[in-house]
Amino acid sequence: MADPEIKSYAPHHESQSAAVTEGRPAKAVLMIVAFAFLGIFLLLPLIVVFNEAFAKGLDAYTEALASPDTRSAIRLTLLVAAISVPLNIVFGISAAWAIAKFEFKGKAFLTTLIDLPFSVSPVISGLVYVLLFGAQGLFGAWLKAHGIVILFAVPGIVLATVFVTFPFVARELIPLMQEQGNGDEEAALSLGANGWQAFWYVTLPNVKWGLLYGVLLCNARAMGEFGAVSVVSGHIRGLTNTMPLHVEILYNEYNAAAAFAVASLLAGLALVTLVLKTLLEMRYGAELAATRGH
Repeated sequence: MADPEIKSYAPHHESQSAAVTEGRPAKAVLMIVAFAFLGIFLLLPLIVVFNEAFAKGLDAYTEALASPDTRSAIRLTLLVAAISVPLNIVFGISAAWAIAKFEFKGKAFLTTLIDLPFSVSPVISGLVYVLLFGAQGLFGAWLKAHGIVILFAVPGIVLATVFVTFPFVARELIPLMQEQGNGDEEAALSLGANGWQAFWYVTLPNVKWGLLYGVLLCNARAMGEFGAVSVVSGHIRGLTNTMPLHVEILYNEYNAAAAFAVASLLAGLALVTLVLKTLLEMRYGAELAATRGH
């Protein structure tokens, strides 16, 4: 008489083999679709950008990047990123620490507000600043009377950039801090550490890779933002044009070689961001897994 355990196991084993065998064609189709999609919508545009950038030779490429307007756009882009990213670091750490470590009224509302830039069009966010700080805006008359310029100047560009980028750091740190809990901080406080020491020597080291990951994404978005900045910049050539806006102006003037030359810098930034993102994911993912295992 056949062993009932063996009898019941055999069909299950056969069904698993059949499932694996039947899954291989589906796996191949999914891989082909994924790689085809990435090739058409990611790799091909990058190839076109660099091909067009160097279409007229290296001399034309360097000449386009050395023009005063291009250098001004590069400086402004770096300046805006240098201001907005540190502000987002401060906000992101503060918001994540408050949401993950404390209970208070309005916590869910604060979490929802952090996601607001993901659901609002960047153009709409730029228009909001126009309604607030424009000549006919809510604070326009007061700002004009005191000689304060927000719109069509660096402050307006920074405000718009901060708005569209502030979720990145906070959203990366909140789940990580929630996963780690308060145990390490409570242990540090019980050993005599004050709040600042607990944050600097315990909380911050525990989230350093997540923080770097969020900063990387924030910086990439800050340098590549177009919609919100376009509304508040005024498109003043050589003064308020960031690199994405300068690319648009050059292309509209039928100066395609120069437009793609500047665009290649942004594409290069995207590639560097992708590589660093992958490296941080590997390190960050391993450390998070170790934390969970502990």
